[in-house]
Amino acid sequence: MSAPPGPQRIVVIGAGMAAVRLVEGLVGSSAPAGARTHAGADDPITVTLIGDEPHLPYNRILLSAVLEGTHEPSALTLRSAQWYADHDVELRLGSRVLTVDLERRDVMLVDGETIPYDRLVLATGSIPTLPPIRGLVQVDGRLHERVHAFRHLDDCTRLLAALPQARRAVVVGGGLLGLQVARALSVRGVATEVVEGGEHLLRSQVGTQAGRILARDLRRLGTEVYTGARAVRLTDGPDGGLRLDNGHTLSTDLVVLTAGGRPSTGLARNAGLEVRRGVVVDAHLTTSDPHVHAIGDCAQRGDRTTGFVPPAWEQAELLAAHLAGRITPPYDGSRTVARLRATDLDVAVLGDADAEGEVVEVSNPVAGSHRRLVVADGRIVAATLVGDLSRIGLITQLYDRRTRLAAHEPGDLLLGERAAAPLVVNDASEVCSCAGVTAGAIRACASLAAVRDTTRATTGCGGCTDTVRHLLATRTPPIHLEVPS
Repeated sequence: MSAPPGPQRIVVIGAGMAAVRLVEGLVGSSAPAGARTHAGADDPITVTLIGDEPHLPYNRILLSAVLEGTHEPSALTLRSAQWYADHDVELRLGSRVLTVDLERRDVMLVDGETIPYDRLVLATGSIPTLPPIRGLVQVDGRLHERVHAFRHLDDCTRLLAALPQARRAVVVGGGLLGLQVARALSVRGVATEVVEGGEHLLRSQVGTQAGRILARDLRRLGTEVYTGARAVRLTDGPDGGLRLDNGHTLSTDLVVLTAGGRPSTGLARNAGLEVRRGVVVDAHLTTSDPHVHAIGDCAQRGDRTTGFVPPAWEQAELLAAHLAGRITPPYDGSRTVARLRATDLDVAVLGDADAEGEVVEVSNPVAGSHRRLVVADGRIVAATLVGDLSRIGLITQLYDRRTRLAAHEPGDLLLGERAAAPLVVNDASEVCSCAGVTAGAIRACASLAAVRDTTRATTGCGGCTDTVRHLLATRTPPIHLEVPS
């Protein structure tokens, strides 16, 4: 099924990274000023992007980098206000949608204004859930003054303002976000502890051995880790702190909540769309209403939802092409890539950690490294790398292309020596795992600004930035890197 011909009013609810990628695909990232046609088609469209935050859409992955002090908040902005104006995209920031009317095909904002649509895209993301800790919420319904969420740019700003008076912090949650926040606080000079209710860190992404090595790495960097323990009560007074279910109390000035989240489905459910854990979509990311689509963290394809940027970007690109009337392959939700973005902590995960197959594993707890491949029918179906990401580009390329490996090759991939520098020779080698960008695509760009604008490399987790700079600097002739990170 393809989008019908003729003018289209496309309304996107949510202004996160998936939504911006969708808008880029709809208008064409290099379209001239005032363009009103979607990429690859002649039919005019209008695009309205609705976000409840007052800020221009930004890179949420790099919030921990702002907390750490390596990035300014302004560096997180994905597109300038002028870009949206030049591409005729109506931005409705600081606006919240109250209801969606499927029969009238319009959305109503909390101020009573209605915005009609021909196609509606839900990119509402996920919402945090409060852990069952007594004392988190005060009588007036607000979080305790020592408790901070870490979801939005404003959360990051409030936490930064609290750091000068803080000596100790506890991060609740040992997932990707929790470890990024914990490392950022440690870099800022705050003695930090991590509490994870599961038996090991990153329990949704890695196995027990990798989790233990990661905990050892954190302790080596000065962050204590408590696994298999749950926080149950926040207490005040001279002996106050965060009490665990094992009876131990952690003295703390700050408690940062990073554990727990679920797809934001309230609008879809209230509108009458099919919702399970997420908003149910088909192979073209269409919901139970043919005029409504969903992408990103709020969408559910089959029995899977995603909490990562790469699959959300993949969905956005496919949907943009579909709405442009182009024939697109069915979305099967196959590409899962997760990467930890924190100083001195290197973790990358491909595929499903529970995938079945033959396991090739190399661990070196002393060096703080763990490498694991799951191979089925000669192809890599999952991979976990902790402490050494020198082979992540090659492994990702083999995983994405479903390359059949010889019997010795999985072992060779894991036993290869650590690269001395981020050298990538083959143009087909993947450099940016978030956006799926190859070395050849990087070399074809004239500058770092062009790389970001046309390929979106370096705009995800940022882990490929050094390699991208190296590829541009070693071109013939060399390229001037005029854009700071």
